Amino acid sequence: MASIGFIGVGKLGQACAEMVAEVHDVVGYDVNPVEPENFTMVDNMEDAVKGQDIVFIAVPTPHDPQYDGKAPTSHLPNKDFDYSIVKDILSKVNAVATQEQLIVLISTVLPGTVRREFIPLITNTRFVYNPYLIAMGTVKWDMVNPEMVMIGTQDGSETGDAKELVDFYKTIMQNEPRYIIGTWDECECIKVFYNTFISAKVSLVNMIQDVAEKQGNINAEVVCDALASSDRRIMGPGYMKPGMGDGGACHPRDNIALRYMAQELDLGYDLFDSVMRSREVQAENMAKRLMQLGGAYHPTTQTMVSELPIVIVGKAYKPHVPYTNGSYSLLIGHYIEKAGRTLYYQDEQTGDQPPKDLGKAVYLLAHNPKVTYGTDDTAKYDFPQGSIIIDPWRQCPQIEGCTIVEYGNTRNII
Repeated sequence: MASIGFIGVGKLGQACAEMVAEVHDVVGYDVNPVEPENFTMVDNMEDAVKGQDIVFIAVPTPHDPQYDGKAPTSHLPNKDFDYSIVKDILSKVNAVATQEQLIVLISTVLPGTVRREFIPLITNTRFVYNPYLIAMGTVKWDMVNPEMVMIGTQDGSETGDAKELVDFYKTIMQNEPRYIIGTWDECECIKVFYNTFISAKVSLVNMIQDVAEKQGNINAEVVCDALASSDRRIMGPGYMKPGMGDGGACHPRDNIALRYMAQELDLGYDLFDSVMRSREVQAENMAKRLMQLGGAYHPTTQTMVSELPIVIVGKAYKPHVPYTNGSYSLLIGHYIEKAGRTLYYQDEQTGDQPPKDLGKAVYLLAHNPKVTYGTDDTAKYDFPQGSIIIDPWRQCPQIEGCTIVEYGNTRNII
């Protein structure tokens, strides 16, 4: 049994520390103390470092709030992550750590950051870069059932510090993941490009959805199913279902940071900017469709004679979590509110509900747990008679007294 320290036990760190504590002795420190299930919190950082075999640092590398993807960001200046918190922690850890200890950073950074910004601060101890591929809502399961484990060292050697960390992970894993041993720079690349690759896939399949809406006689589901099963040259089915755009604390902000990297490295092109712009235009297209379906147009006066309120069902960035970081629902809502339309959200996790006496409205089914988690816990909603239900996942059954519109399915509509 090893002695493990966790510095930073917030939304991500606490859940990870609790999984490690099922096997090892764990102490945790955070500027905002928590009440963990099975490990000990300490009042100062030194106690989370001294005497520990391995110390994990799980602190944020934030962007400014306006970069979180809830509203358009493509017009904002390119900007790197903020590394001030990590640098402060590393300096303090270095002051009390020893060569017998292994310091492991799991925070997301751009390629070259560890070598340029962090290593000069680490003089008394050993250091490994080990970013996680973990999603909010499934943190504990992801922690011990990862697709791969990235371990970055100075030279990418599979011995020494890397082997020590691999041996540690083998004591807690419930699956047999791939262990990717590389340099610090390589693992930094893998982490941010992994997230950006997902964003690019989501933007591509949602482009097919937009084509279906504008061209007619196309079911985006049929097209994307064919592409998703073509694994000889197109990678597997993950994130190949058209629907809502990507969101969360990582995806929009990682693309924004990579825009900065493309500029700093003078690549001469910026795919990341295109991904972010397409995300915004796709959200605006969906917002326009919602407003169109909710408005009654008088052909003689050429004015809108009535407008149904719009309700977005699902405010958080995905089902079953309260977090709105980078929420695509909020991005769609931005365009609806900008047009001056009445908008409400419905989400138990965030505490949002439309007025009880609202009456008929246009509802967007933003959340689909079956798509997100592969579960059958399809949400049940009670919609007022005469409402219009927009389903971007094309799975909603017929509801008596309501009109179901499958966004992205325009078969026989030309």
